[in-house]
Amino acid sequence: MKFIYSNDNKRYHTLSFYNNQKYGEKVLKASINAGLTCPNIDGKLGVGGCIYCEGGSGYFTNKNLSIKEQISAEIKRQTKNGETHKFIAYFQANTNTYTDIKTLRKMADDALSFENIVGITFSTRTDCLDDEKVAFLQELNQKTDVCVEFGLQSIHNKTLEFINRCQTFEGFEKEYLNFKKSGIRTCIHIINGLPYESYDMMIKTAKKVGELNPDGLKIHSLHITKGTKLASIYENKPFDLLDKQTYIKLVANQLTFIAPEVVIERVTGDGDKSKLIAPNWSKDKISVLGGIDKFMKENDLFQGKNL
Repeated sequence: MKFIYSNDNKRYHTLSFYNNQKYGEKVLKASINAGLTCPNIDGKLGVGGCIYCEGGSGYFTNKNLSIKEQISAEIKRQTKNGETHKFIAYFQANTNTYTDIKTLRKMADDALSFENIVGITFSTRTDCLDDEKVAFLQELNQKTDVCVEFGLQSIHNKTLEFINRCQTFEGFEKEYLNFKKSGIRTCIHIINGLPYESYDMMIKTAKKVGELNPDGLKIHSLHITKGTKLASIYENKPFDLLDKQTYIKLVANQLTFIAPEVVIERVTGDGDKSKLIAPNWSKDKISVLGGIDKFMKENDLFQGKNL
């Protein structure tokens, strides 16, 4: 079969396909740490942050650099042999609307000072967007392509409490649906392999996310990394982890409950290999991606099949 949102063997709607259709070329991301925090870190809702979080999550050239310096470093790092690329400024670390409107404007202005920045993505929480910030993002969306990413991780409140998310699914859903009215592109994150979740629980999370109809979806594999609270929990009382083949089967089936139009921006994670405790199979990203493609083909699965 030929999946409609693909120009290769993929049976799901990849970010690469979306960018090529929208911008006519590959688009890279410049990951930025704006020096912000989270309401489940600083005590507003909780302390310590999510139990798996390591310094805000993600790759950062140097968080002590200014936003402009970080973008310059990211562009240089990803540009070779005089090539030119379009970039998305990705405010990734922690909660990037958990600040005042003046700071938010400055973040955007710094990013847009680069002519090859074609969009801005803000990673945040649904409970960190008031009317003033939404209005600003709508204004910004007239100047560049804005996307707001929301970390959901799971629809199961017992899990959310265990990982110290400091938010219920019902609260997320209400705030998310309200934000959707803004017309700004959205992306939802979920994590497969969270402690004590069953295969069926993770399938239910995907089904519910499909009903929320985001513009994009990121599916992460759980990484247990050194220095996190999760690492301490795992070392003191190990819990079952997904094996590679189960993860591949899970993702392939989750995608069947997501509308074909939704851009699947990630189907596994990119953890720091030097700090990874488990699972070891997640180090081989290429093998996982290939495994998902193979499983979907062999079982005649494609994104949206079960809708």
